[in-house]
Amino acid sequence: MTVVLGAAEIGAVIGAVDVVEAVEAIHADLGSGSMQQPAPVALTGADDALFLPMAVRSDRLGLVAVKLMADIPDNADRGLPTQRSTILVSSSVTGECIAVLDGMAITRRRTAAASVVATRHLARPDSRTLGIIGAGNLAIEHARAFAATRPFERIVLWSRSSATIDRFLQEVGGDLPGRCVIAAGPQEVVEESDVLCTLTPSVDPIVLGSWLHAGQHINAVGARPRPTHRELDGQAMARATVFVDSRATALAKSGDLLQAVAEGALSAGAHYAELGEVIAGTAKGRTSADEITVFDSVGLGAQDLAVAARVIQLAQDRGIGTPVAVAPGSSAPFSTLAGAAS
Repeated sequence: MTVVLGAAEIGAVIGAVDVVEAVEAIHADLGSGSMQQPAPVALTGADDALFLPMAVRSDRLGLVAVKLMADIPDNADRGLPTQRSTILVSSSVTGECIAVLDGMAITRRRTAAASVVATRHLARPDSRTLGIIGAGNLAIEHARAFAATRPFERIVLWSRSSATIDRFLQEVGGDLPGRCVIAAGPQEVVEESDVLCTLTPSVDPIVLGSWLHAGQHINAVGARPRPTHRELDGQAMARATVFVDSRATALAKSGDLLQAVAEGALSAGAHYAELGEVIAGTAKGRTSADEITVFDSVGLGAQDLAVAARVIQLAQDRGIGTPVAVAPGSSAPFSTLAGAAS
């Protein structure tokens, strides 16, 4: 039996998922070599739309997933989301399609969780000020994720849109609005933050290397998965020790990395440690208090699978979702096929 989980059903259970722990565990798998994350193939056409089938297999979870991510900038003019995704999850044991899930909430939460995990392993432990550039949905998820797991004393925020900032302050909840300072521009955010998250769909750099300061950690997150789009300039990348979520994926679709290489700011043959390798202890993380670190977050199917597995288990436990009959003999319960809840 395949279960279909739409945005409403996922929203009803995802709050009970420890997304940070799930993302950290799957990165540890990647870092130990117990699973691999191939780079997605980019499907392009005559328009500006980009489709990325992101495939991954986890033998620990007993699952295989393919997330089809659509990046369609023209949707902004249609009043539609510019990014949409659907996740298909199957058993690696029997091949049964276990679930089909809307990808929106899972993508936002696993992306924020990856920044939390990277900050946990790469930032200075005495970091007190979080800087956020961009105030949209990803910024809201980041603020909530950090508040729940690694609270900051102060948040410095900037967005081009005052309406977006107003919505951010309304949505984040708790005491977070009282900790927020609205900056006059991105340079102020960079200069005042110990940990910086860039969360904009920028094409050209919005953060300059000359603004960075010793000991800072940056999560570069927002740029679209295109080799010409970036948020950090070449000098920013060159001043930092760069870590990636996946070398194969970053070298295929990270504009922050590829444009810095094209400009000669970074070496084309450099080896970038993966976050999972730092977690697993097979690569060094931060080596000094003054070192600047960058986590180049491009997004992985492994992260989606880690969170989707727990969402599916909770949905089954609570009887949520729309079941769809499939071939005879393939109706084993999810819990017998994978250890996703463990």
